[in-house]
Amino acid sequence: MTDASMDRMNRFRAEAASRGLPTEEVEEWIRVAHPAVYAAESGDGPLVARIGGDPMLPHGAPKPSDPFVASIDLAALPPGATGLPLPADGHLLLFSGTDVGSGGQVSDAVLYVPAGTPTTPSPLEHGWREPYRPRELRTLWHQPSAQMPESFALDRWGDFPEDEQFELADELSDAWAHVGGYRPAWALQIGGHPVSPQNDPVHYARTPEEAEPCEHGGTAHEESADDWALLATWRCGDDVTELDSGVAHWVIRRRDVADRRFDRAHRYVEMA
Repeated sequence: MTDASMDRMNRFRAEAASRGLPTEEVEEWIRVAHPAVYAAESGDGPLVARIGGDPMLPHGAPKPSDPFVASIDLAALPPGATGLPLPADGHLLLFSGTDVGSGGQVSDAVLYVPAGTPTTPSPLEHGWREPYRPRELRTLWHQPSAQMPESFALDRWGDFPEDEQFELADELSDAWAHVGGYRPAWALQIGGHPVSPQNDPVHYARTPEEAEPCEHGGTAHEESADDWALLATWRCGDDVTELDSGVAHWVIRRRDVADRRFDRAHRYVEMA
């Protein structure tokens, strides 16, 4: 954890204490935070991703069924900045259409291209959808990413938290945001917890068995459920004018990342 992240944690503890929030829940909020990298055209860090245009696909590779979104340069990610067991180099290619409500496993929504693999520009044809606008994204910042309040409450207290527990989760979120400072708009998030206008895609990906709270009262779910993680989120912005604040999420099990089984990723598309 960076010095800046540690400082934020300590300021969060102080802010939460000033509001009289329970120490146990404050520490749980910190414990379940995941590191994330945020990138945008306005970033002043390393060039970490390219969005739009034609993807660079390996020679002979089948063309994915959805439009190309982004290519992430894994070597440009700060070590440990996403909390995911990603390869140290190569590129991660993301693909998505814009059908809201579409979700579940999509075998060609994520493609890993190892470093040194011969590739070629590969135009994709998807009917009326033109390729997304090409642009470069640079790192804005990388730091711990907190859960959305409702997700925290469900994971902490089970499927039916009391109103007071939802309110406590909201108060923790407010205290966290208060010490976070100004955050410039970002286009691509890698790792961390999702920010969703509707439903938490990580919760969506779990099976009913995985979603059950643990027998100790809900602090952290079953290990198999906790294995699910956000791989990336793309804020569609002006690229997808038919969606109001549209986002696409890619969700995957950590063990599948470690095994390079990106064909097991799930994708979800939402709008406000």
